Amino acid sequence: MENEYFKTSDLALTATLSLLTPFESIDRTNPHKAEFIFKRTPELEKLLKKFWSNSLKVEPLAFFNQLKAIKTRLYSRD
Repeated sequence: MENEYFKTSDLALTATLSLLTPFESIDRTNPHKAEFIFKRTPELEKLLKKFWSNSLKVEPLAFFNQLKAIKTRLYSRD
């Protein structure tokens, strides 16, 4: 089951990926570091490669707004 999901605590990566594919949930079991959980798919793997090779491009305002939305979701307790 661990290989079915990709976890990250990187906010920039989460904001970028979530513009293109939704994340499943936020794991808050560690009180010092939340992790965003994405379903592993071939598309997600491609996006990760592009992100880490600096070849993934997103619109700056969309990224900024998504980052704010991610932080709001992270710090809300629903």
